[in-house]
Amino acid sequence: MALRTNPTERQRRLGAELRRLREQAGLTLNEAGALIDMGRVHLTHVEGGRTAIPSERLRRLCEGYGCTSVPLVEALVSLGEDKGKGWWSGYKGRLVPSALDLAEFESHANELHSYESLFIPGLFQTEDYTASIFRADDEANTPDHVDTAVGFRMQRQRILHGERPPEVHAVIHEAALHMRFGGAKVMRKQLLRLIELADLPHVSIQILPFTAEGISTLSTPFFMLASHGRALETVLLESPSQSSFLHDEPSLTKYRRQFHRLSTAALRPVDTTVAPFAHDSRDSLGLIQYVLYTL
Repeated sequence: MALRTNPTERQRRLGAELRRLREQAGLTLNEAGALIDMGRVHLTHVEGGRTAIPSERLRRLCEGYGCTSVPLVEALVSLGEDKGKGWWSGYKGRLVPSALDLAEFESHANELHSYESLFIPGLFQTEDYTASIFRADDEANTPDHVDTAVGFRMQRQRILHGERPPEVHAVIHEAALHMRFGGAKVMRKQLLRLIELADLPHVSIQILPFTAEGISTLSTPFFMLASHGRALETVLLESPSQSSFLHDEPSLTKYRRQFHRLSTAALRPVDTTVAPFAHDSRDSLGLIQYVLYTL
């Protein structure tokens, strides 16, 4: 079987997890390969995501590494057996690979945590708001590219309304409410969409106000995904030049703490069931409604 020249993030993740388990067990590639009758070079390609590993061998390898977490082993088997096919496959070659990787990860997500400082999170965006962002992007402002990018983002949002939607918790900086993407009319529709989505039982939306203490307005946006029964976690950092998927424990610990800090400093989540006269303190709904009034 030919080696993969461009492994997907899922394939790289499987290899990275196996390498992490091997190093935790203190085994060399030769010693680990001997556990499953696999040569050193072959196992190197497995750990690099360049070739597959049969499920039976993967289970034996985990056993040899002393991995006793059944959820983790099953998650790794799922990564290995997954063909990576889904609605996002139709966008291959039309969008950057990291976008397709994100959609694939979201399809398995149980929990999503995000922080945005200047934009409304992609999963919450209206079509007009998304289009205005891409039209302003020098790298994606041809009509065909904009239509493709907008269609892709709208498809991603279907996970919010599926049979088993993930738990979604978003912290959005107040600055994002004031950014005029597409003008006042587009922004009004976008803010109303936020309130509408917050009514979903699995969606929690908090606004981080300008007045929050000890929080930088320019904190780097990030997106945390827990998948495969929460056995695997991933952090996505997006930038104009490159997107990075992080899954090492120090990075996961850092962003878990950062999200906790941001959500603690943010206003209470949007709750449309609370009567207006009962809002005895500032909350996210009140701030969104105030911005709506000023548009």
